[in-house]
Amino acid sequence: MDNHTTVSTFLLWGFSSFPELENLLFVVIFSSHVTILLANVSIMVAIKFNHNLHTPMYFFLFGLSFSETCTTMVIIPRMLVDLLSDSKTISLPECAMQMFFFFGLGGNNCFILAAMSYDRYIAIHNPLHYPMLMTKKICLQFIMASCIVGFLVSLSIVIIIFNFSFCDSYTIQHFFCDILPVASLACDYTPYHEMAIFMLCAFVLVGSFILIMISYVFILSLVVKMPSAKGRYKAFSTCSSHLNVVCVHYGFTCYIYLRPKSSDSFSEDMLMAVTYTVLTPLLNPIVYSLRNKEMQVALGKVLENGHRLISRWQIK
Repeated sequence: MDNHTTVSTFLLWGFSSFPELENLLFVVIFSSHVTILLANVSIMVAIKFNHNLHTPMYFFLFGLSFSETCTTMVIIPRMLVDLLSDSKTISLPECAMQMFFFFGLGGNNCFILAAMSYDRYIAIHNPLHYPMLMTKKICLQFIMASCIVGFLVSLSIVIIIFNFSFCDSYTIQHFFCDILPVASLACDYTPYHEMAIFMLCAFVLVGSFILIMISYVFILSLVVKMPSAKGRYKAFSTCSSHLNVVCVHYGFTCYIYLRPKSSDSFSEDMLMAVTYTVLTPLLNPIVYSLRNKEMQVALGKVLENGHRLISRWQIK
């Protein structure tokens, strides 16, 4: 007879090891969360209402900003509540839903980045026919495919993990329902399950990264054949923002989910996850606004209109 009980709730241990830092962490993470929302919403509003930005590149950026915003909404509000609460429990269905949406949106982000690299290749390879090759319909199909694949893989991971029998221990050594901290609580978690989950994560991370690299190999082969230095610089400059986002995004996610794991690595993974969930969503607005004059102008108009609305509200 199995010597374990049915677990219906988990305890998100998170930052409970540092109770003296919880108030400070709340202020820092809350401030970062508000900044993330304002920055990404500003990007989306700028793209929506500026006709100069109604191009495939900015359509994908809109989708990426929306997905990043949703990703933080899945994790950070719950984290903030737990930082102020003595009870840090989460029900099993809520844990499953959090994992499903977090990894579904994460996979969606990866494949949107792959679509953006293909978009840059088409723009450089065939600029005259670019508007006909990358229509709004095709861009929407890329976004939908990214979403479907990301959430199908996430659903597969969630089904594997939440079909386990969980032992008496119900303390998750993390601030959200991450894959390994939850799976490690299972009584029947085997190397076969670990390999299956690893392959699913690798399919998203390595698969999308290979697609990105293929696009950039073709881009590089086109750029080196360009006769003028000015043309080469212009081609590379259109890709620089995307490359910066890719390097940071894949650097964090591959380190967290593809390296060999042990129970001793949970604390390190948790610190890396804080950086990934809090700082990475700020990267898109910062990179694309600092390195892109069109976006700077559009964001300037958004801020100006926002200031006017606030001024009118104050007068009333």
